[in-house]
Amino acid sequence: MKAAFIGLGVMGYPMAGHCQRAGIEMTVYNRTAAKAQAWAAEFGGQWQKTPREAVQNADIVLVCVGNDDDVRSVFYGDDGLLASLKAGAIVVDHTTTSAELARELSAAVAQHGGSFLDAPVSGGQAGAENGQLSIMVGGTPQAFAAAEPVFKCYGKVWQLLGEAGSGQLCKMVNQVCIAGILQGLSEGLALALKSGLDIPTVQQVLAGGAAQSWQLQNRALTMAEGEYDFGFAIDWMVKDLGYCLQEAQSKGVDMPVASLVRGFYQELQKQGLNRCDTSVLLKRLTDQ
Repeated sequence: MKAAFIGLGVMGYPMAGHCQRAGIEMTVYNRTAAKAQAWAAEFGGQWQKTPREAVQNADIVLVCVGNDDDVRSVFYGDDGLLASLKAGAIVVDHTTTSAELARELSAAVAQHGGSFLDAPVSGGQAGAENGQLSIMVGGTPQAFAAAEPVFKCYGKVWQLLGEAGSGQLCKMVNQVCIAGILQGLSEGLALALKSGLDIPTVQQVLAGGAAQSWQLQNRALTMAEGEYDFGFAIDWMVKDLGYCLQEAQSKGVDMPVASLVRGFYQELQKQGLNRCDTSVLLKRLTDQ
């Protein structure tokens, strides 16, 4: 199998590396060419200067960039991946985008003789590096089955949820849940800190009860130490929650907590904390 990976950020770089190490012949593209060169030197794959050149022989194309506009910039135009997409190729977008964009790209890829899967991931930088991502997929069963050998390279679990856009809708649910959990964890930790409780002991006892969560297990202690450099920046969460709220509004769903927490993140952005991890919500409530 020949594959191309477009976008070598904190997620894409290790994901592409897992594929190359698994024996998939990879060609990569990154907007900053030095990053693509470094990846090729580390993993032994190829790199190209444009998306068009990177995907021209690929059976499967994987994309992981920033937002809707970034995705469109690598799909369309003379140097976009659609300009040289191989007939029958599968295009997998791992970027977290709007569901509307996923449906748009599905139609565009079909016009070029390919199949499209929207497949946002959850698990953060650590999940990408360890090959333990959760992959939420929208598209056809046939394309999903063909992409599974690639998902196995960096995924812990992957699931087809429905037609194009369904993966993005599931990721929206994921982000709304995370926002609520992190705000609740931040408020709980703020109370614990102000009360003089020992945070490791609190974390240990809560982990055995109904308050247990991934965030409690992996972020409570670091939050209490004021450490907020774990890869998924609040800039991306503001973007993701914006998609969630737009989709919710279109469906008449009220999301007061998601809206409130997005506002909290925007406050933190104004304080220059844009690149901090999403657990930085605690900083609004304490001096941690």
